[in-house]
Amino acid sequence: MSDTSVDFLRNLFSSTLGLGSVEKVLDELNLEGLARYIQSGKCKNIVCMVGAGISTSAGIPDFRSPGTGLYANLQKYNLPYPEAIFQIDYFKKHPEPFFALARELYPGQFKPTVCHYFMKMLKDKGLLRRCYSQNIDTLERVAGLEGDDLIEAHGTFFTSHCVSFSCRKEYNLEWMKEKIFSDDIPKCDKCSSLVKPDIVFFGESLPVRFFTSMKMDFPQCDLLIIMGTSLQVQPFAGLVGRVSKSCPRLLINMEKAGQADPFFGVLDFGGGMDFDSEKAYRDVAHISTCDEGCLALADLLGWKGELEELVNSEHSRIEAEDQQEKASGAAGAAAETGTPRSAPEDKTTDQQTND
Repeated sequence: MSDTSVDFLRNLFSSTLGLGSVEKVLDELNLEGLARYIQSGKCKNIVCMVGAGISTSAGIPDFRSPGTGLYANLQKYNLPYPEAIFQIDYFKKHPEPFFALARELYPGQFKPTVCHYFMKMLKDKGLLRRCYSQNIDTLERVAGLEGDDLIEAHGTFFTSHCVSFSCRKEYNLEWMKEKIFSDDIPKCDKCSSLVKPDIVFFGESLPVRFFTSMKMDFPQCDLLIIMGTSLQVQPFAGLVGRVSKSCPRLLINMEKAGQADPFFGVLDFGGGMDFDSEKAYRDVAHISTCDEGCLALADLLGWKGELEELVNSEHSRIEAEDQQEKASGAAGAAAETGTPRSAPEDKTTDQQTND
């Protein structure tokens, strides 16, 4: 295709669709340029899009990494294909594999990561408009993001419902946890149908709030931060194209993702990411773990010490609460069985826990 033809098509798309030249917001396409933009005071509506990669340092596997990803390690469940464990039709016939996996990955067994607490800092500093998460591990909530801060695009373990359309009774996190760890397949106590956590399986619709919120959030977004996602699952992946054409976009990931189709990229058309072409003007790829990327950006913003202190204090709090819960559980079990708790070691342990 000749340069004249490319120019013609570009002008045609621009005039027809309202696409034209846009102001370049960043003075450099790197973390330093993004840090200066955030510090300028012009950036007040940050939207984060996050995937499984932000939780791998907590010990939760992602889905697609060769060898270590979740889909590569499901052989023991004898599935017809890996994705079947999250297929709604397969689940209704064979719920056992999903609940066995849920027992391994159940929320409450892991601590939020540096990346989770970086988003909490954005919230505390009045910069976070919303976090859109593909994750079902609830670690955003544990880190301090609340209902209004968070769009759990692929659902959550936080609530569960009976799968029967005529029932749909709701159950809370503790009820589901008790069922899963007692090796029971959760059944509705009203109609005896299966009860499923409110996570979105293949073949199910995303939550209504995902669609209503994105229409408000992305046009107002003035910095999009994408972390730990391969941007392969729609409609979540398509969100990167919903911000304005002047909005900077930062990808923190182990590899580049979400790049534009080469043909449409030449035409400046479409919402895909452009990190490397001569026309790149707003997209930054920082290739690292999510934690390392967040620490690097926090350092440039002068927040690194504050972030590290937040992580350490919150992890200490969670560990103390876990120890207290285990001690309470042991005391309850001893009371039920009539086992005396008179050994000196127990008293010492209790004292340390209370401290």
